Amino acid sequence: MSKVKDYMQSPVYVIEKEEPVQRARNLMLKHYISRLLVMDGDRLAGIVTKHDISHRLGQAAPEWRRRPISKVPVRLVMTERPITIYPGATVEQAAEIMDENGIDGLPVERDEGEIVGIITSRDLISYFVEMNPDSKVGDLMAQGVVSVHRHHTLDHVLEEMVENGVDRVVVCEDNATPVGVITHTNLAISGISNSKDEMKSKNIKMARKENTAGRKGYRYVKEVPMVAEDIMSYPIMFTNPNVGAVDAAKILLDKEICGLPVVDDEKVVGFFSTRDITAEVARWS
Repeated sequence: MSKVKDYMQSPVYVIEKEEPVQRARNLMLKHYISRLLVMDGDRLAGIVTKHDISHRLGQAAPEWRRRPISKVPVRLVMTERPITIYPGATVEQAAEIMDENGIDGLPVERDEGEIVGIITSRDLISYFVEMNPDSKVGDLMAQGVVSVHRHHTLDHVLEEMVENGVDRVVVCEDNATPVGVITHTNLAISGISNSKDEMKSKNIKMARKENTAGRKGYRYVKEVPMVAEDIMSYPIMFTNPNVGAVDAAKILLDKEICGLPVVDDEKVVGFFSTRDITAEVARWS
């Protein structure tokens, strides 16, 4: 059976635990990755993902969450004591651990504690494509999709994601036609993760201007909150329940996306994602 060492990414991108969240986000965007290993010197201290940046900083308390992300150290948002795996473990074992724990990446660690790589759900997609199973999208997809209207505020989008425990929502028109997708990547890129309170409280702000007499004057300026269509990924790509799962997986790899809405008879009937592929590979163990 194929081993983790054959599919892991190495070397890995790391960040020190006292560095700011802003740098973590910038590194992820620069290198097109979704997670960083957080180090305390030579020791693995945690892991930080785009999900951590968009979700944990979006919560109301404690007070440090309202600071600019250039002032928040990574250690406050990272996941401590991340699960690791050995290079000699099988790919199926890695998939099983990811599936059981709802995670998308595992640091790869030698016996002496040395970090030698990381295996992610995207590496599992490559393995899935190589194995070339004959399953269809409809066999693996998650049924039921959380959707929002394109004019819903980002506050509403965040609440829907948290309440339903999902990593993405489909953005729809009035007639329920999907027009985009919002993931934690979109939220992290937009920087909306630690401005949720501002969206709630600053619909109207006071602006200062000079009047003709040279004295300071004030006027009220209405702010329009950001909405789903401002940050969604579009144009959207679809798949169909009868499409081969390998063909859909190749699209995920080629387009570097995490999932595809599944449409049948012009209705969204599910979502085919990296998580579904991980769950399938886990079943092979």
